[in-house]
Amino acid sequence: MAGYPRSIRRAMSLPAVVGVTALALTACSGGGDDAGGDSGGGSEFSVLSVNENTTVSAVLEALAADQCATQNEAMPLAVENLPQAQLGQQLQLLAGQDALPMMFGADNPTLTKELAEAGQVLDLEGTGAADNFEPAAVATIENLYDGLWVLPTEFNIEGIWYNEQVFADNGVEVPATWDDLVAAAETLSAAGVQPFSASGEQGWPLTRLISGYLYRDLGPEALQAVVDGDAKLTDPEYVAGAQAVADLGAEGWFGQGVGSIDYDTALNTFLTGDAAMLYMGSWALSNFANPEQNQIGEDNIGFMPFPDVEGGSGSADQYPANVGLPFAVSAKATSDDAQAWLDCIAENYGTQALTEANQITGFTVNEEVEVGELTATVQEAIAATEQSVLWLEAPFSPQFQTVSTTNAAPLVTGGVTPEDFMSQLQAAIDAA
Repeated sequence: MAGYPRSIRRAMSLPAVVGVTALALTACSGGGDDAGGDSGGGSEFSVLSVNENTTVSAVLEALAADQCATQNEAMPLAVENLPQAQLGQQLQLLAGQDALPMMFGADNPTLTKELAEAGQVLDLEGTGAADNFEPAAVATIENLYDGLWVLPTEFNIEGIWYNEQVFADNGVEVPATWDDLVAAAETLSAAGVQPFSASGEQGWPLTRLISGYLYRDLGPEALQAVVDGDAKLTDPEYVAGAQAVADLGAEGWFGQGVGSIDYDTALNTFLTGDAAMLYMGSWALSNFANPEQNQIGEDNIGFMPFPDVEGGSGSADQYPANVGLPFAVSAKATSDDAQAWLDCIAENYGTQALTEANQITGFTVNEEVEVGELTATVQEAIAATEQSVLWLEAPFSPQFQTVSTTNAAPLVTGGVTPEDFMSQLQAAIDAA
């Protein structure tokens, strides 16, 4: 998904925005031998994934050998991978041949919605499979895809990770409100501790703070109101979000040279104890569990949601979330054997992925799995979440993303005013 660091693309695939014409999607030129070219009524349960994501293939193959062995005997699993950069083009080709596989990577919401409108994607609403989706995953999928069109083979929430020992040493309580967060940063800075670590080079770790503030202040529909034309980012209440984050930077609380800090450096600054807090998604759990990288210890890391804004309309339990690389199901996967496979995946994928890859998904975990305390904390937060929100760039164009992430570091270092920052973003919206 757009706006994520290069170093985590293996787990979270980035969409290549591809346009699709209705003619290309509905044309039928027969089957073929292209990757994934099974029309959905064949003898194999065909899956088209990407080389950059090894987890899905591994989990499906493990299910085929165990929990879904009966289904695999009736309809053998056949997984094919290709470079992610080719996925959108290949799906368009297969759709035009009426030859989409049973399951296929669906990292591009625009393309997936167009395939769905052309009747080529199975609507999962009301199916037995959907009974095994976490409510937070359902909300996120519907936000991104305008319907329940994909399987949540991955699910991430975002928040603030903090160094518990540093907080304790400096008498800092876990902030519940934005004012508390600012007060905590003041205390830490006065004690010589860098409050926040963030990658200004990538920009999105800073813009996530802006959207977080807006959601807590204006409510979970804050960005949708802009999409619908009912509000503009130049409105005073939206500029206030950029101002709040700019104020953190004006205090120097992101450290020296934030504009040149890359993702890995920002992560390591936190994991070596040189910064007290890090805004990041749950995909970082694997980094936290790596003792060579994590010098402060996994037991010393706490997690908190983005804090409330006093008097605001949002709630701290509305986590920013994404579904990484989800998978759509062909509308032709309606045979008894195909449906049996789909039901088996929905019932068992969450448990298998957590057991085998320590990956949290949007599926219900239907068996007891022993996990670390941080993973359990994230699981509990997901289970308790009824509504999720998106990140700042998610509803808008690639040009919007470029303008946003490029100007994030100047915003917190004084090179761009909050008013100018939001004006440039609104201009990108108006030009789309």
